[in-house]
Amino acid sequence: MNNAAALVSLATAVPPHQFHQHEVMEAAREILAPRFPQFETLSTLFSNTGIRHRYGVMPFEWYMERRGWPERTQAYLDGAEALFVDAARKALAEADLAASDIDTIVTVSSTGIATPTLEARVATQMGFRADVSRVPVFGLGCAGGVSGLSIASRLAQARPGTNVLFVTFELCTLAVRHDELTKANIVALSLFGDGAAAAILRAGDGGATQVEATGEKLWPDTLDIMGWRVDPEGFGVIFQRTIPDFVTENMGPAVTEILERMRLAPANVDRFVCHPGGSKVITALERALSLDQGTLDHERDIIADYGNMSAPTVLFVLERARARGLPQRSVLTALGPGFTASCISLRHAA
Repeated sequence: MNNAAALVSLATAVPPHQFHQHEVMEAAREILAPRFPQFETLSTLFSNTGIRHRYGVMPFEWYMERRGWPERTQAYLDGAEALFVDAARKALAEADLAASDIDTIVTVSSTGIATPTLEARVATQMGFRADVSRVPVFGLGCAGGVSGLSIASRLAQARPGTNVLFVTFELCTLAVRHDELTKANIVALSLFGDGAAAAILRAGDGGATQVEATGEKLWPDTLDIMGWRVDPEGFGVIFQRTIPDFVTENMGPAVTEILERMRLAPANVDRFVCHPGGSKVITALERALSLDQGTLDHERDIIADYGNMSAPTVLFVLERARARGLPQRSVLTALGPGFTASCISLRHAA
């Protein structure tokens, strides 16, 4: 019996409010430019991201007012619950399963605080069993889509025949700040959107797409690259280094190192499926992975249509690649706070 975890289903979801990039830029100009002389210089970031539109859990007007922890948290709980249910139900439907068939739930999110955690909050609405195992994970940031899928695959492999539901959702727009007159805040305003993805994994009874291997690399002394700073108003984004430059210099060797531990080489990979942090990061990834410019086409399409949704974004890319037909071997990659590279090798039988 093959005990590799199979990707039984994959689904995505976005909240109802769509924001066009030019609208976000004008709103940011209205609020920040009078107090931040550098805004006009930095405003080119909005047009350089490659983003056309993205989605948010709250109406546009909500973001025009300053918000504190209580309002942000309530918006997170309401929005995340809706996204969780939407994505999870789609994944269950594709797998032809009921919520009561799920044995383990892995929940990944880094953009809000919920105790009890989200899978407990929606358990009755979803119809999960009372004995379902719950594995909530916080803090993986943009790497959470790949790292979370990796965790779910190992849990499925450990108990062949059981159904593991993986759900990741990020409400990045709730971190919008009116008080942060910094380049990092402008970068965040220009990039981030909200979304969710869900997948079901099961080991032991086959499946066209299987998790072949997983791996990570944590760079020492890189805590300052990306993360959250917590203060009385909410989360404040940390971007202390130029991420495209870091990707160009470090991602190629890191992926090669991870692949070697998988007993693979870059030449064995038919397609890379990457977390698209932004247009410059995509270009840097192509350079770092020795790909022709334009190779990461699904990544550019997803960033244009949804923005950077943090953890779920790479699974939006995988969903699109899956719909177009996966090659024999794909490798998912994402970078996140730590600073960490996370990879999964997927083996697909046509």
